[in-house]
Amino acid sequence: MKTFRLLSILTMIAFVGILSSSFATASKPVTKSTGSDVELLGAGASFPYPLYSKMFSEYNKKTGVKINYQSIGSGGGIKQLMSKTVDFGASDAFLSDEDLAKMPANVVHVPTCLGAAVITYNIPGNPTLKFTPDVVADIFLGKITKWSDTRIKQLNPTSKLPDMPISIVHRADGSGTTFIFTDYLSKVSPEWNAKVGHKTSVDWPVGLGAKGNEGVSGMIKQTPGAIGYVELIYAMQNKMPVGLLKNKKGKYVEASIKSVTAAANVTIPSHARISITNTDAPDGYPISSFTWILLYKEQNYDGRSASKAKEVVKLVWWMTHEGQEFTTPLIYAPLPKQAKKVVEANLKSIVFNKKSLL
Repeated sequence: MKTFRLLSILTMIAFVGILSSSFATASKPVTKSTGSDVELLGAGASFPYPLYSKMFSEYNKKTGVKINYQSIGSGGGIKQLMSKTVDFGASDAFLSDEDLAKMPANVVHVPTCLGAAVITYNIPGNPTLKFTPDVVADIFLGKITKWSDTRIKQLNPTSKLPDMPISIVHRADGSGTTFIFTDYLSKVSPEWNAKVGHKTSVDWPVGLGAKGNEGVSGMIKQTPGAIGYVELIYAMQNKMPVGLLKNKKGKYVEASIKSVTAAANVTIPSHARISITNTDAPDGYPISSFTWILLYKEQNYDGRSASKAKEVVKLVWWMTHEGQEFTTPLIYAPLPKQAKKVVEANLKSIVFNKKSLL
Protein backbone atom coordinates (compact mmCIF):
# COMPACT_ATOMS: atom_id res chain seq x y z
CA MET A 1 0.00 0.00 0.00
CA LYS A 2 2.79 2.36 0.99
CA THR A 3 4.59 1.40 -2.21
CA PHE A 4 1.46 2.23 -4.26
CA ARG A 5 1.11 5.63 -2.56
CA LEU A 6 4.80 6.40 -3.15
CA LEU A 7 4.48 5.53 -6.83
CA SER A 8 1.38 7.72 -7.14
CA ILE A 9 3.17 10.69 -5.58
CA LEU A 10 6.19 10.23 -7.83
CA THR A 11 3.93 9.97 -10.89
CA MET A 12 2.14 13.20 -9.90
CA ILE A 13 5.46 15.02 -9.39
CA ALA A 14 6.69 13.86 -12.78
CA PHE A 15 3.44 15.00 -14.45
CA VAL A 16 3.62 18.44 -12.85
CA GLY A 17 7.28 18.66 -13.90
CA ILE A 18 6.38 17.94 -17.55
CA LEU A 19 3.65 20.61 -17.50
CA SER A 20 6.03 23.16 -15.95
CA SER A 21 8.65 22.36 -18.54
CA SER A 22 6.11 22.78 -21.37
CA PHE A 23 4.96 26.19 -20.11
CA ALA A 24 8.57 27.31 -19.65
CA THR A 25 9.44 26.28 -23.18
CA ALA A 26 6.38 28.05 -24.58
CA SER A 27 7.30 31.29 -22.81
CA LYS A 28 10.90 31.42 -24.12
CA PRO A 29 11.51 34.26 -26.62
CA VAL A 30 11.98 33.30 -30.26
CA THR A 31 15.59 33.99 -31.26
CA LYS A 32 14.92 34.49 -34.97
CA SER A 33 12.94 37.34 -36.49
CA THR A 34 9.18 36.90 -36.89
CA GLY A 35 9.97 37.42 -40.57
CA SER A 36 11.05 33.78 -40.84
CA ASP A 37 8.02 33.05 -43.02
CA VAL A 38 8.71 36.05 -45.29
CA GLU A 39 10.20 35.63 -48.76
CA LEU A 40 11.42 38.68 -50.66
CA LEU A 41 11.95 38.71 -54.42
CA GLY A 42 14.63 40.69 -56.23
CA ALA A 43 16.11 40.73 -59.72
CA GLY A 44 18.70 42.55 -61.76
CA ALA A 45 22.42 43.23 -61.96
CA SER A 46 24.80 40.29 -62.32
CA PHE A 47 27.89 42.29 -61.25
CA PRO A 48 27.00 42.29 -57.51
CA TYR A 49 25.49 38.79 -57.58
CA PRO A 50 28.35 37.03 -55.66
CA LEU A 51 28.16 39.69 -52.95
CA TYR A 52 24.36 39.70 -52.79
CA SER A 53 24.30 35.89 -52.56
CA LYS A 54 26.57 36.03 -49.52
CA MET A 55 24.64 38.89 -47.96
CA PHE A 56 21.27 37.22 -48.47
CA SER A 57 22.51 33.94 -47.04
CA GLU A 58 23.88 35.64 -43.93
CA TYR A 59 20.74 37.73 -43.51
CA ASN A 60 18.61 34.60 -43.71
CA LYS A 61 20.68 33.00 -40.94
CA LYS A 62 20.29 36.13 -38.84
CA THR A 63 16.60 36.82 -39.35
CA GLY A 64 14.97 33.86 -41.07
CA VAL A 65 13.88 36.08 -43.97
CA LYS A 66 14.34 34.35 -47.35
CA ILE A 67 15.55 36.37 -50.34
CA ASN A 68 15.15 34.99 -53.85
CA TYR A 69 17.41 37.03 -56.17
CA GLN A 70 17.50 36.47 -59.93
CA SER A 71 20.73 37.61 -61.60
CA ILE A 72 19.21 38.55 -64.96
CA GLY A 73 21.05 41.79 -65.72
CA SER A 74 20.34 45.42 -64.90
CA GLY A 75 17.83 45.88 -67.72
CA GLY A 76 15.88 42.81 -66.63
CA GLY A 77 15.78 44.02 -63.04
CA ILE A 78 14.40 47.40 -64.09
CA LYS A 79 11.70 45.71 -66.21
CA GLN A 80 10.72 43.42 -63.33
CA LEU A 81 10.43 46.39 -60.97
CA MET A 82 8.41 48.30 -63.56
CA SER A 83 5.95 45.40 -63.83
CA LYS A 84 5.90 45.15 -60.00
CA THR A 85 6.73 41.44 -60.01
CA VAL A 86 9.63 41.86 -57.56
CA ASP A 87 10.10 43.59 -54.21
CA PHE A 88 13.27 45.31 -55.40
CA GLY A 89 15.29 45.74 -58.56
CA ALA A 90 19.08 45.99 -58.91
CA SER A 91 21.05 47.90 -61.51
CA ASP A 92 24.64 48.89 -62.33
CA ALA A 93 23.27 51.92 -64.19
CA PHE A 94 21.05 54.48 -62.49
CA LEU A 95 17.77 55.44 -64.13
CA SER A 96 17.87 58.51 -66.34
CA ASP A 97 15.16 61.18 -66.15
CA GLU A 98 13.59 59.56 -69.21
CA ASP A 99 13.67 56.12 -67.56
CA LEU A 100 12.15 57.48 -64.34
CA ALA A 101 9.31 59.06 -66.29
CA LYS A 102 8.37 55.60 -67.62
CA MET A 103 8.13 54.04 -64.15
CA PRO A 104 4.63 53.74 -62.65
CA ALA A 105 5.68 55.47 -59.41
CA ASN A 106 8.59 57.27 -57.75
CA VAL A 107 11.74 55.13 -57.49
CA VAL A 108 14.42 55.45 -54.80
CA HIS A 109 18.06 54.63 -55.62
CA VAL A 110 20.15 53.02 -52.86
CA PRO A 111 23.88 52.46 -53.55
CA THR A 112 25.11 49.18 -52.04
CA CYS A 113 28.80 48.97 -53.03
CA LEU A 114 31.23 49.95 -55.79
CA GLY A 115 33.02 48.19 -58.61
CA ALA A 116 35.22 49.05 -61.58
CA ALA A 117 36.03 48.18 -65.15
CA VAL A 118 39.73 47.63 -65.89
CA ILE A 119 41.84 47.50 -69.03
CA THR A 120 43.53 44.15 -69.60
CA TYR A 121 45.67 42.89 -72.48
CA ASN A 122 47.86 40.12 -73.92
CA ILE A 123 51.35 41.07 -75.08
CA PRO A 124 54.69 39.29 -74.52
CA GLY A 125 55.62 39.45 -70.82
CA ASN A 126 52.43 41.36 -69.96
CA PRO A 127 54.21 44.32 -68.32
CA THR A 128 52.16 46.78 -66.25
CA LEU A 129 51.41 49.52 -68.75
CA LYS A 130 50.35 53.13 -68.26
CA PHE A 131 47.44 54.57 -70.22
CA THR A 132 46.04 58.08 -70.58
CA PRO A 133 42.34 58.76 -71.31
CA ASP A 134 42.99 59.93 -74.87
CA VAL A 135 45.09 56.86 -75.69
CA VAL A 136 42.44 54.49 -74.33
CA ALA A 137 39.72 56.24 -76.34
CA ASP A 138 41.76 56.20 -79.55
CA ILE A 139 42.62 52.51 -79.13
CA PHE A 140 38.94 51.59 -78.84
CA LEU A 141 38.02 53.98 -81.67
CA GLY A 142 40.48 52.08 -83.87
CA LYS A 143 42.77 55.08 -84.37
CA ILE A 144 45.76 53.50 -82.58
CA THR A 145 46.30 50.16 -84.24
CA LYS A 146 49.72 48.89 -83.10
CA TRP A 147 51.37 48.30 -79.73
CA SER A 148 54.49 50.00 -81.06
CA ASP A 149 52.57 53.25 -81.60
CA THR A 150 54.61 56.28 -80.50
CA ARG A 151 51.92 57.46 -78.07
CA ILE A 152 51.95 54.15 -76.16
CA LYS A 153 55.77 54.04 -76.22
CA GLN A 154 56.04 57.54 -74.76
CA LEU A 155 53.90 56.50 -71.79
CA ASN A 156 55.90 53.29 -71.26
CA PRO A 157 59.56 54.01 -72.17
CA THR A 158 60.96 51.12 -70.11
CA SER A 159 58.55 48.47 -71.42
CA LYS A 160 59.31 46.30 -74.42
CA LEU A 161 56.35 46.92 -76.69
CA PRO A 162 55.96 44.53 -79.65
CA ASP A 163 55.44 45.66 -83.22
CA MET A 164 52.14 43.82 -83.50
CA PRO A 165 48.53 44.77 -84.27
CA ILE A 166 46.15 45.68 -81.44
CA SER A 167 43.06 43.46 -81.42
CA ILE A 168 40.05 44.96 -79.63
CA VAL A 169 37.81 42.65 -77.59
CA HIS A 170 34.53 43.95 -76.15
CA ARG A 171 31.32 42.61 -74.68
CA ALA A 172 28.82 41.25 -77.18
CA ASP A 173 26.02 41.21 -74.59
CA GLY A 174 24.50 44.20 -72.81
CA SER A 175 26.14 44.75 -69.45
CA GLY A 176 26.71 47.19 -66.62
CA THR A 177 30.45 46.81 -67.22
CA THR A 178 30.03 48.14 -70.76
CA PHE A 179 27.89 51.00 -69.45
CA ILE A 180 30.61 52.02 -66.97
CA PHE A 181 33.40 51.73 -69.55
CA THR A 182 31.59 53.65 -72.30
CA ASP A 183 30.38 56.25 -69.80
CA TYR A 184 34.04 56.91 -68.99
CA LEU A 185 35.03 57.08 -72.67
CA SER A 186 32.17 59.49 -73.39
CA LYS A 187 33.47 61.85 -70.69
CA VAL A 188 37.13 61.84 -71.78
CA SER A 189 36.63 61.77 -75.56
CA PRO A 190 34.26 64.14 -77.39
CA GLU A 191 34.70 61.99 -80.50
CA TRP A 192 33.64 58.84 -78.65
CA ASN A 193 30.66 60.66 -77.15
CA ALA A 194 29.53 61.87 -80.57
CA LYS A 195 30.11 58.63 -82.49
CA VAL A 196 29.38 55.88 -79.95
CA GLY A 197 27.99 57.21 -76.68
CA HIS A 198 27.36 55.19 -73.52
CA LYS A 199 24.85 52.42 -72.96
CA THR A 200 24.82 48.86 -71.70
CA SER A 201 25.24 47.86 -75.35
CA VAL A 202 26.76 50.05 -78.11
CA ASP A 203 27.78 49.84 -81.75
CA TRP A 204 31.53 49.32 -81.42
CA PRO A 205 33.71 51.02 -84.07
CA VAL A 206 36.15 48.09 -84.16
CA GLY A 207 36.83 44.76 -82.52
CA LEU A 208 35.32 41.38 -81.78
CA GLY A 209 32.56 40.71 -79.26
CA ALA A 210 32.42 38.02 -76.60
CA LYS A 211 29.77 37.18 -74.02
CA GLY A 212 30.41 37.95 -70.37
CA ASN A 213 33.65 38.59 -68.53
CA GLU A 214 34.65 34.99 -69.10
CA GLY A 215 34.17 35.33 -72.86
CA VAL A 216 36.14 38.57 -73.10
CA SER A 217 39.00 37.29 -70.95
CA GLY A 218 39.10 33.98 -72.82
CA MET A 219 39.37 35.73 -76.16
CA ILE A 220 42.07 38.09 -74.87
CA LYS A 221 44.14 35.16 -73.56
CA GLN A 222 43.83 33.34 -76.90
CA THR A 223 44.65 36.40 -79.03
CA PRO A 224 48.21 37.79 -79.01
CA GLY A 225 48.04 41.59 -79.07
CA ALA A 226 44.51 41.72 -77.70
CA ILE A 227 43.13 44.38 -75.37
CA GLY A 228 39.74 44.63 -73.68
CA TYR A 229 37.92 45.47 -70.45
CA VAL A 230 36.57 43.30 -67.65
CA GLU A 231 35.35 43.80 -64.09
CA LEU A 232 38.08 44.39 -61.51
CA ILE A 233 36.88 41.36 -59.53
CA TYR A 234 37.28 39.09 -62.53
CA ALA A 235 40.75 40.42 -63.38
CA MET A 236 41.99 39.96 -59.81
CA GLN A 237 40.55 36.48 -59.43
CA ASN A 238 42.06 35.36 -62.75
CA LYS A 239 45.40 37.15 -62.26
CA MET A 240 45.09 39.13 -65.49
CA PRO A 241 47.40 42.09 -66.25
CA VAL A 242 45.74 45.42 -65.52
CA GLY A 243 46.86 48.79 -66.85
CA LEU A 244 47.44 51.91 -64.73
CA LEU A 245 45.13 54.71 -65.78
CA LYS A 246 45.81 58.43 -65.50
CA ASN A 247 43.01 60.10 -63.58
CA LYS A 248 41.60 63.61 -63.76
CA LYS A 249 44.17 64.90 -61.28
CA GLY A 250 47.07 63.59 -63.38
CA LYS A 251 47.90 60.56 -61.20
CA TYR A 252 48.41 57.08 -62.65
CA VAL A 253 46.15 54.92 -60.49
CA GLU A 254 46.11 51.19 -59.99
CA ALA A 255 42.61 49.71 -59.77
CA SER A 256 42.05 48.37 -56.25
CA ILE A 257 39.37 48.25 -53.57
CA LYS A 258 40.98 51.31 -51.96
CA SER A 259 41.17 53.39 -55.16
CA VAL A 260 37.63 52.44 -56.20
CA THR A 261 36.21 53.49 -52.82
CA ALA A 262 38.29 56.67 -53.08
CA ALA A 263 36.62 57.46 -56.41
CA ALA A 264 33.36 58.01 -54.49
CA ASN A 265 34.93 60.65 -52.22
CA VAL A 266 33.01 63.35 -54.04
CA THR A 267 29.78 65.24 -53.40
CA ILE A 268 26.92 62.79 -53.79
CA PRO A 269 23.49 64.21 -54.63
CA SER A 270 20.52 63.35 -52.43
CA HIS A 271 18.95 61.19 -55.15
CA ALA A 272 22.18 59.11 -55.36
CA ARG A 273 22.01 59.00 -59.17
CA ILE A 274 25.62 59.88 -59.85
CA SER A 275 28.28 58.80 -62.30
CA ILE A 276 31.71 58.77 -60.67
CA THR A 277 33.67 57.78 -63.79
CA ASN A 278 36.48 60.26 -64.47
CA THR A 279 36.23 61.16 -60.78
CA ASP A 280 37.52 64.40 -59.26
CA ALA A 281 38.88 62.44 -56.28
CA PRO A 282 42.74 62.76 -56.25
CA ASP A 283 43.35 59.08 -55.46
CA GLY A 284 40.30 57.67 -57.21
CA TYR A 285 40.39 55.08 -60.00
CA PRO A 286 38.60 56.72 -62.97
CA ILE A 287 36.45 53.82 -64.25
CA SER A 288 34.58 53.20 -61.00
CA SER A 289 30.86 53.07 -60.32
CA PHE A 290 28.21 52.42 -57.71
CA THR A 291 25.66 49.66 -58.11
CA TRP A 292 22.14 50.31 -56.85
CA ILE A 293 19.09 48.67 -55.28
CA LEU A 294 15.89 50.20 -56.67
CA LEU A 295 12.71 50.50 -54.58
CA TYR A 296 9.38 52.25 -54.92
CA LYS A 297 9.14 55.19 -52.53
CA GLU A 298 5.52 54.38 -51.68
CA GLN A 299 5.42 50.70 -50.74
CA ASN A 300 1.65 50.43 -50.52
CA TYR A 301 0.84 49.02 -53.95
CA ASP A 302 -0.73 45.89 -55.46
CA GLY A 303 -2.01 44.64 -52.11
CA ARG A 304 1.40 44.60 -50.38
CA SER A 305 1.35 44.40 -46.60
CA ALA A 306 3.04 46.96 -44.38
CA SER A 307 4.98 44.18 -42.66
CA LYS A 308 6.48 42.92 -45.94
CA ALA A 309 7.36 46.47 -47.01
CA LYS A 310 9.12 46.96 -43.68
CA GLU A 311 11.12 43.75 -44.18
CA VAL A 312 12.37 44.99 -47.57
CA VAL A 313 13.59 48.28 -46.11
CA LYS A 314 15.19 46.51 -43.11
CA LEU A 315 17.05 44.19 -45.52
CA VAL A 316 18.50 47.03 -47.60
CA TRP A 317 19.45 48.96 -44.45
CA TRP A 318 21.36 45.90 -43.21
CA MET A 319 23.06 45.45 -46.61
CA THR A 320 24.35 49.03 -46.52
CA HIS A 321 25.48 48.88 -42.90
CA GLU A 322 26.32 45.57 -41.17
CA GLY A 323 26.40 43.77 -44.52
CA GLN A 324 29.30 45.93 -45.73
CA GLU A 325 31.70 43.62 -43.88
CA PHE A 326 31.30 41.14 -46.75
CA THR A 327 32.39 43.57 -49.50
CA THR A 328 36.18 43.57 -49.20
CA PRO A 329 36.64 39.78 -48.78
CA LEU A 330 34.70 39.32 -52.05
CA ILE A 331 36.70 42.07 -53.83
CA TYR A 332 33.95 44.71 -53.83
CA ALA A 333 34.58 48.26 -52.63
CA PRO A 334 32.55 49.30 -49.57
CA LEU A 335 30.46 52.45 -49.35
CA PRO A 336 32.31 55.54 -48.11
CA LYS A 337 30.83 57.58 -45.24
CA GLN A 338 29.27 60.30 -47.38
CA ALA A 339 27.46 57.66 -49.46
CA LYS A 340 26.06 56.04 -46.31
CA LYS A 341 24.53 59.36 -45.26
CA VAL A 342 22.67 59.59 -48.57
CA VAL A 343 21.65 55.92 -48.27
CA GLU A 344 20.18 56.49 -44.81
CA ALA A 345 18.20 59.55 -45.90
CA ASN A 346 16.83 57.71 -48.95
CA LEU A 347 15.79 54.65 -46.97
CA LYS A 348 14.07 56.85 -44.38
CA SER A 349 12.10 58.48 -47.21
CA ILE A 350 10.47 55.16 -48.15
CA VAL A 351 6.94 55.01 -46.81
CA PHE A 352 3.82 52.88 -46.49
CA ASN A 353 0.68 54.98 -46.69
CA LYS A 354 2.96 58.02 -46.40
CA LYS A 355 4.40 56.77 -43.07
CA SER A 356 8.12 56.04 -42.77
CA LEU A 357 9.06 52.38 -42.43
CA LEU A 358 12.17 53.11 -40.33
